[in-house]
Amino acid sequence: MWGQAIWPVTLECGDLVLRPIKLRDQAEWTRVRTRNAAWLAPWEASNPVDQGQLPTFGGMVRVLNRQAREASALPFIITERIPGQAKPAIVGQLTVSSIMWGSAMSATLGYWVDQDRAGRGIAPTAVAMATDHCFRQLGLHRMEINIRPENNASLRVVEKLGFRDEGLRPRYLHINGQWADHRSFALTTEEVPEGILARWLARRG
Repeated sequence: MWGQAIWPVTLECGDLVLRPIKLRDQAEWTRVRTRNAAWLAPWEASNPVDQGQLPTFGGMVRVLNRQAREASALPFIITERIPGQAKPAIVGQLTVSSIMWGSAMSATLGYWVDQDRAGRGIAPTAVAMATDHCFRQLGLHRMEINIRPENNASLRVVEKLGFRDEGLRPRYLHINGQWADHRSFALTTEEVPEGILARWLARRG
């Protein structure tokens, strides 16, 4: 019931479209990820099990879609409408995960964006869109984002959006082959009564 109530969903703001990730995205997704391999490598999740591997694209999509049906995740592809192209191009990925209902009403958000599109406001806009949806349509209360202290680009995203720095989490996630510290940032719905997207767009001008 919950899964049917929250998924699938598509979110739009101008030329930016967040839509469900699909198996047929594999070819384009792989091209974008391959082109961005060096850009994303320092922040990539890895498997701490000896000789463990991350799932294939198909395996990832199947797991994410199962989690969406269980109402524990919202797996979005970030796409952008580009003049002269028949369909929006994949420019990144955003997943709302670890959705907790009941007394917590919280979730965690992670994302990546194509280096060629970085610095154009895509990441903060996508994060704001997804957070607003979780607060306003799903009724969640808290959104959390965990970022490597060295990841200056992502730190700028949460700074632009007004997420609170809740401190360091030592060796929080296995990243690029080792347990890595993260800084935890969060926002609750009371802190953005006007909506985080509206606030971000007003600041951006």
